[in-house]
Amino acid sequence: MHSILKKATPEAMDAIREELAVRKADKFVLLFSMGSQFDHLIVQRLAKLGAYALVAVPATVTAEDVRAVAPVGIILSGGPASVFDEPPPFDDAIFDLGIPTLGVCLGFQMWAKHVGAPVTPHGKREFGVHTFRRTGDDPLFARLARETPVLETHGDAIEESDTLTNLGSTDNAPVAAGRRDHLWGVQFHPEVSDTLEGEKMYDNFLAICGITERFPAGSEAQRIVADLRAKINGKRILIALSGGSDSSVVAHLLKGAGGAQIKGVYIRGIDRPDDEAYVRKYFGDQEWIEVEIADATEEFLKALSGKTGMREKRMAMRGVYKEVLEEKAREFGADFIAQGTLYTDLRESGQGHATGARVAEIKVHHNTNLGFSVPELSPLETEVKDSARAIGRELEVPEDLILRHPFPGPGLVVRIEGEVTPENLRVARAVDGIYIEELRAAHLYESVWQAGATLTHSMHTESKGDGAGLGAVVALWAVWSVNGFTAQWAELPADFLRRVSRRITNEVREIGAVTYRISDKPPATIEWG
Repeated sequence: MHSILKKATPEAMDAIREELAVRKADKFVLLFSMGSQFDHLIVQRLAKLGAYALVAVPATVTAEDVRAVAPVGIILSGGPASVFDEPPPFDDAIFDLGIPTLGVCLGFQMWAKHVGAPVTPHGKREFGVHTFRRTGDDPLFARLARETPVLETHGDAIEESDTLTNLGSTDNAPVAAGRRDHLWGVQFHPEVSDTLEGEKMYDNFLAICGITERFPAGSEAQRIVADLRAKINGKRILIALSGGSDSSVVAHLLKGAGGAQIKGVYIRGIDRPDDEAYVRKYFGDQEWIEVEIADATEEFLKALSGKTGMREKRMAMRGVYKEVLEEKAREFGADFIAQGTLYTDLRESGQGHATGARVAEIKVHHNTNLGFSVPELSPLETEVKDSARAIGRELEVPEDLILRHPFPGPGLVVRIEGEVTPENLRVARAVDGIYIEELRAAHLYESVWQAGATLTHSMHTESKGDGAGLGAVVALWAVWSVNGFTAQWAELPADFLRRVSRRITNEVREIGAVTYRISDKPPATIEWG
């Protein structure tokens, strides 16, 4: 993807022409990133459809710049801001250029307000999947069902008026889609997989823009390997291996690039019961990579002592993680430190496309913006979970690794409420082991995207045998997802949950009760903390 467009300078114009020549295309869409955590998904969705999306900075790209670069379509993403409270800076004259424009969520509200449609901050909020009921036969919704599930996440609402044509509604949004001349808007997010027919909507918008010839999708794995080859040839690379799919895919990308001495470091301490076993099994006896197990249990527990808030625990984990990798990099004489950082990690940490729009920090990730003493390699930082897995399959990474459930970098720390002690760490690990073991035994592990067990600080009256007392409450959860930006709670069979609950309360003496969480993302996050 071309670098972010800030102004229509001669250099930027040359770069756009070069990018289009490579893609054998003559048309492109300009995407104004308004701070949404989903904006990169729009880029990926359009690329899959064979169209190039150039990301633009809303604060500096003016209507004159847009005229100069001449996109055939414009998209405004969503964002955490409100049209009433600190709206992102944007040249509203862009709306008057006559270029087909699609506003997504906040982007829709922005042009609606510009043309005088009533936008209210006091409507019923919508988070999660809702049913969109379209009216009429607008070309944006050609070939779509009359009713279709969509992912919504908004507080402000657009009211019906003569200012725009209402194209459809949901239960809580009277205008979930609208149009005025060359301006289209949707209150939901077509770029996420939860919006079942979202790809068709973007395909229809590209047709509206006149993009009929699409460039072929190339091999992303081979592109990354080619980029790495010149950079790492003859170098020493230290890679943080977790036993999960992302770091495993990065290791195989480095292997494919060749010419480098690679050392993997697995950091023991706050991990799942079987993480280390996966690292040893798939990397421990390979000639192309050296593996070291670094036991940082004491360091983690010392850093976490007395800390109860999730953010402060995450920050403590980051500190130890960085220190261990820095030490191992010095010992190895590493030229680079490699990590399995995804775009999801960056975006939830308040990073991503540097467009100047406000980006919400959802949670602190262990692997972002660490400032290592040697350059960092994050070859998957523009990918999300499903695309990273696709790259892994192209590289023939073992499927057992690819399908491992995502696991947070801070490990079991975010699955323990309150202070992390050796005792509750032992309990959390035991509970997690039982849950995952039963998911595998019931052939449910691969059918859910992620599952976990959180040791809460709530206590529950228990009766075990003839005695009575208090036991801790553990909260189980499992979700279906594609890329981790959104998720729906998984409806696991009741007999399965009963069996898991019985095992946990029988085998882990500290547990008095088991619950199951039924919240989607949004509004909840996938991990408890």
